[in-house]
Amino acid sequence: MISYIALFILFTLMGSFGGYFVKIASSRSDTLVQILFNKFLYIGGILYFLSALLNIFALKKLPYTLVLPLTSITYIWTLIISYTLLHEKITKYKISGVIFIVLGSVLIGLSTIS
Repeated sequence: MISYIALFILFTLMGSFGGYFVKIASSRSDTLVQILFNKFLYIGGILYFLSALLNIFALKKLPYTLVLPLTSITYIWTLIISYTLLHEKITKYKISGVIFIVLGSVLIGLSTIS
């Protein structure tokens, strides 16, 4: 079970960093052509792709009703990344949302154990 937890952490973190790099590509480019030639777009795309492959592996081994809700952990990583690397503001609504995501993930995890 520990290896599956590590798998979830890995592919959700990769998905969040994929979004981060796509954001960097779009913010450093003025036109679509510039975005297409920005290396960060491809780094983000590769991370999204690898994240999807790991997600598919998880879907093969675990119930769909467990894997898909737990992919919402990506939002937690996204909040942390946006705050630390992009210096975006964290509001009480964002914190509340993350708390609900964590609670939901814990409840889903507990329901599959019993």
